[in-house]
Amino acid sequence: MKRALLAWSSGKDSAWSLHLLRQNPEIAVVGLLTTINEAFDRVAMHAVRRVLLERQCKAADLPLWPVPIPWPCSNAEYEARMLEVCRHAVSEGVDTIAFGDLYLADIRAYREKQLAGTGLEPIFPVWKLPTDTLAREMIRSGLRAKITCVDPRILPASFAGREFNEEFLADLPAGVDPCGENGEFHSFVYDGPMFSRPVPVEVGEVIERDGFVFADLFEAPCHAELAS
Repeated sequence: MKRALLAWSSGKDSAWSLHLLRQNPEIAVVGLLTTINEAFDRVAMHAVRRVLLERQCKAADLPLWPVPIPWPCSNAEYEARMLEVCRHAVSEGVDTIAFGDLYLADIRAYREKQLAGTGLEPIFPVWKLPTDTLAREMIRSGLRAKITCVDPRILPASFAGREFNEEFLADLPAGVDPCGENGEFHSFVYDGPMFSRPVPVEVGEVIERDGFVFADLFEAPCHAELAS
């Protein structure tokens, strides 16, 4: 059985990758690997608060492997931080890193290049799954997610903070990928078959920053009280 880390964005594609990997008897997922913006203590790009990321890891019954990165972060610095993590992973007996990429060949090629020579094998559990079918399968399975970020050049800002559901898919403009694979939107999963319990969240302020629209998510009060 191969020991795998899963590149965890906090969104639906990585969550679904975990769901599929756990059905593979040849893979044992041993941790969730997440890049965290050091300046804001949030998941890079998705802008999810670290406390919510940690709640996800507890719900998935897996340890967090945080990769702190500066902001702004050059590609050279990013690659240096990732190389450090790869070396540590090998020393801990990790064999593979799984990624939730769907069909962007250049991204896959980049990941394969970066892992070449590290001793870690890249695997892609959701690669080439039809995104329209996949999005609906996620929803039918019980996966629940909030939209945390949208690119307003492609998708109206009003989509930020919405629930990822059939109504959301029906409202997407023509040409927008149902899974947001081209960067149209990002999500935060708070429930689903990959979790042992939900991570209740509330949608807070919606703001525009650096050319993107973000919905700030908070830990729901009822969950905070139970965790204290």
